Amino acid sequence: MSELVLEFPEIQVEIRGAMVPGRLKMTDQSIVFKNIKTGRVEQVNGGDIEVVNWQRLGGGWGIRIFTKNGQLHRYAGFKDTDQEKIAKFFSKHFKKDMLERELSVKGWNWGNTKFEGKTLSFEVNNVPSFEIPLFDVSQCVPGKNEVALEFHQNDETAVSLIEMRFYIPSVDDGVDKVEKFADQVTSKASVISATGDAIAIFREIACLTPRGRYDIKLYNSFIQLHGKTFDYKIPVSTVVRLFLLPHKDGRQMFLVISLDPPIKQGNTRYHHVVFLFPMDEEITTELPLTDEEMAEKFEGRKDKEFTGPIYEVISKVMKGLVGRKITVPGNFKGTSDTPAIACSYKAAAGYLYPLERGFIYVHKPPLHIRYDEITSVNFARSGGSTRSFDFEIETKSGLMHTFSSIDKGEYGKLYDFVHSKKYRIKNTGKGDTKTTMDEFGDSDEETAPDAYLARVKREAKERDEEAGGGDSDEDESTDEDFNPGEEGSDVAEEYESAPDTTESEDDGSGGEQKTKKKAEKKEKPKKTKTVSEKPRKKKEKKEKDVGAPKRPQTAYFLWLNDNREKIKSENPGISITDLSKKAGELWRGLSDKSEWENKSKEARKAYEEAVKAYKASGGGAAASTTSAKSSSAKSKPTPTKLGSGAGFKSKEYISDEDSDSDGSAKASQPKKKSKEEAVKKEEVDEEEEEEEEAEETPDGDSD
Repeated sequence: MSELVLEFPEIQVEIRGAMVPGRLKMTDQSIVFKNIKTGRVEQVNGGDIEVVNWQRLGGGWGIRIFTKNGQLHRYAGFKDTDQEKIAKFFSKHFKKDMLERELSVKGWNWGNTKFEGKTLSFEVNNVPSFEIPLFDVSQCVPGKNEVALEFHQNDETAVSLIEMRFYIPSVDDGVDKVEKFADQVTSKASVISATGDAIAIFREIACLTPRGRYDIKLYNSFIQLHGKTFDYKIPVSTVVRLFLLPHKDGRQMFLVISLDPPIKQGNTRYHHVVFLFPMDEEITTELPLTDEEMAEKFEGRKDKEFTGPIYEVISKVMKGLVGRKITVPGNFKGTSDTPAIACSYKAAAGYLYPLERGFIYVHKPPLHIRYDEITSVNFARSGGSTRSFDFEIETKSGLMHTFSSIDKGEYGKLYDFVHSKKYRIKNTGKGDTKTTMDEFGDSDEETAPDAYLARVKREAKERDEEAGGGDSDEDESTDEDFNPGEEGSDVAEEYESAPDTTESEDDGSGGEQKTKKKAEKKEKPKKTKTVSEKPRKKKEKKEKDVGAPKRPQTAYFLWLNDNREKIKSENPGISITDLSKKAGELWRGLSDKSEWENKSKEARKAYEEAVKAYKASGGGAAASTTSAKSSSAKSKPTPTKLGSGAGFKSKEYISDEDSDSDGSAKASQPKKKSKEEAVKKEEVDEEEEEEEEAEETPDGDSD
């Protein structure tokens, strides 16, 4: 097999002064080059090869192939060791000797010009210095003693050749050498000039990209779009593909022309021209071509008259003129029984067409993704909606194309299509398990469980249980409604005209009354948590148990402690924040985390055993008891001591005449006084409770 085929994966070809990468394949029948960027395939038949040369190029070696029809093909990127192998291949299969071609490097700017096929060669001392493919010449302007050549611009290159001038001395031999030189260049150049009559003209055709209505004029070498504002001239050689796509409504048809290089208007480039035709409109046109031209361009067709729907007539004429096949959708059918899937791309609505060898989207902006460009596809949720989903296509260049808002009903058919084409589907692993749309669209959880998220949740729950002993709800304060006049209201206790009798100023009956009120409060059901105007009670900070075992580290932090210095050495001067980000990226990209996860599990088991031993020895009990007492003492509502309440008056009822006595003067500031007394009373009550507990505790159990 190796004797019949030679493959070179990293070869470049010259296109309009730029070296374009691709793959070169030599067989016993032809030389095939595939452009990686556009997917365009150029083929040179072995029988058409006239001359093959091995020549030195900038940075390496190249092959120069000259065909019988005058075309020049130059390929670069070969190694010195490839010369013998390629020479044997051409000699064996094509009976051609691959001779080494030397170039003049003197740098002289005078010499002789030689026209060979469609190539202009400039020679110094009968040694070629450089060659110009006349196909790249866009204009030829003769002068008195010189000829100016203008070249097609290549927008993909940083530097490109725009113009070259040749000085031709005048000689009195009766021959105008300037005019002769210009005629030879013009006859072989792809000069875009509307000379002669157009082959066909189609009036007022709706164009979506670029937007407007244009007259389509078809010439032998180019296509002209004539509009009210702009004119575009598209060389036939720049047409890469033709697509004919039915609209989803079944009444219109898209005709898409893919271009490389694209047409340009200002800073806007149009890689695709999109026309829209009604399907019911018919037209009849006759082409002014000879029988030989008809047979050559239209595969032996003799009838010069085309009749039928306008989209069909235009596409057939373009196919014959351009020499490109028309691509139509394959067997895929959506829910509307058409190959169009309604979706959005970059916030613009359009249609996605799954093709046999890729995908095409129309129309804003038009996008064609070839099969060999696709790395994987993915089905994703559409912004939380259960009625639609997103379809993502990732290319080898790293770009991600997302087609969103696709109807849920298209999922099954689209999935079956990409699965049959052997696309790699991301969210189903190897593509052997089909995700149901019910699970995919309606569930709030991911199809594949997130083990890391589950572990984080489990560890957080364990932390809460260990810190609060499982009774964290008792330490939290609950918002209550602001209801003046009800029991337990601070405002009622401070300002009401007949406050409740407190335990300190009443006898035994007062204690019974207080006990009764406490029992009523306990029986009272919990109120719904609402927004309250009453100030929120401050949550008590839990005291840390110093003697408790230290919590174990997770697998990530165990890995980070072992690799922190390595990251610092690989990134000198990195900040703490950047180090954390870098460590996170490295951890996520780590394929095998079993070592650190096993260490984390062992540390977790040791920690759990240490906690059990610590609690069994009585650790943490004293701190919990002290914290509970402090919390209950502070949260206990204490009524303010304001006297018996018989002669009490609120502030708004106290007049200036009553301010003479000491009691009245004190009552003129009830709010401030009552707060100070409440604090004092709270301290006294705490001391009394501690004394009572000390008296009730038996001597043997006393601390």
